[in-house]
Amino acid sequence: MDISARNQLKGKVVSVEKGAVMANIKIEVEDPSVITAVITKESAENLDLKDGDEVCALIKSTEVIIGK
Repeated sequence: MDISARNQLKGKVVSVEKGAVMANIKIEVEDPSVITAVITKESAENLDLKDGDEVCALIKSTEVIIGK
Protein backbone atom coordinates (compact mmCIF):
# COMPACT_ATOMS: atom_id res chain seq x y z
CA MET A 1 0.00 0.00 0.00
CA ASP A 2 1.34 3.46 -0.90
CA ILE A 3 0.45 6.32 1.42
CA SER A 4 1.22 10.03 1.54
CA ALA A 5 2.31 10.19 5.20
CA ARG A 6 6.08 10.56 5.26
CA ASN A 7 6.53 10.31 9.01
CA GLN A 8 6.51 6.58 9.70
CA LEU A 9 7.79 4.96 12.88
CA LYS A 10 8.11 1.19 12.92
CA GLY A 11 7.71 -0.44 16.29
CA LYS A 12 6.12 -3.08 18.47
CA VAL A 13 2.85 -2.86 20.40
CA VAL A 14 3.60 -3.00 24.13
CA SER A 15 0.14 -2.22 25.52
CA VAL A 16 -3.48 -2.21 24.34
CA GLU A 17 -5.98 -0.58 26.72
CA LYS A 18 -9.56 -0.66 25.41
CA GLY A 19 -12.24 1.57 26.88
CA ALA A 20 -15.92 1.77 26.04
CA VAL A 21 -15.29 3.74 22.83
CA MET A 22 -11.57 4.46 22.46
CA ALA A 23 -8.38 2.44 22.79
CA ASN A 24 -4.87 3.55 23.84
CA ILE A 25 -2.17 1.72 21.91
CA LYS A 26 1.39 2.08 23.23
CA ILE A 27 4.07 1.42 20.59
CA GLU A 28 7.76 1.02 21.35
CA VAL A 29 9.76 2.71 18.59
CA GLU A 30 13.49 3.36 18.03
CA ASP A 31 15.70 4.56 20.92
CA PRO A 32 13.66 2.82 22.60
CA SER A 33 10.89 5.31 23.14
CA VAL A 34 7.17 4.76 23.52
CA ILE A 35 4.45 6.69 21.72
CA THR A 36 0.73 6.40 22.40
CA ALA A 37 -1.90 6.35 19.67
CA VAL A 38 -5.53 6.96 20.63
CA ILE A 39 -7.81 5.22 18.15
CA THR A 40 -11.37 3.95 18.23
CA LYS A 41 -12.01 0.66 19.97
CA GLU A 42 -13.58 -0.57 16.71
CA SER A 43 -10.36 0.15 14.79
CA ALA A 44 -8.26 -1.63 17.42
CA GLU A 45 -10.53 -4.66 17.17
CA ASN A 46 -10.58 -4.60 13.34
CA LEU A 47 -6.77 -4.57 13.33
CA ASP A 48 -6.75 -7.27 16.05
CA LEU A 49 -4.01 -5.33 17.87
CA LYS A 50 -2.27 -7.17 20.68
CA ASP A 51 0.99 -6.97 22.62
CA GLY A 52 3.99 -7.96 20.50
CA ASP A 53 2.46 -7.04 17.12
CA GLU A 54 4.86 -5.36 14.69
CA VAL A 55 3.19 -2.14 13.50
CA CYS A 56 3.97 1.14 11.78
CA ALA A 57 2.76 4.42 13.33
CA LEU A 58 1.94 6.89 10.57
CA ILE A 59 1.96 10.55 11.55
CA LYS A 60 0.19 13.06 9.33
CA SER A 61 -0.09 16.56 10.72
CA THR A 62 -0.55 20.07 9.42
CA GLU A 63 1.56 21.55 12.22
CA VAL A 64 4.29 20.63 14.67
CA ILE A 65 4.43 22.35 18.06
CA ILE A 66 7.69 22.43 20.00
CA GLY A 67 8.02 23.56 23.60
CA LYS A 68 11.13 24.18 25.62
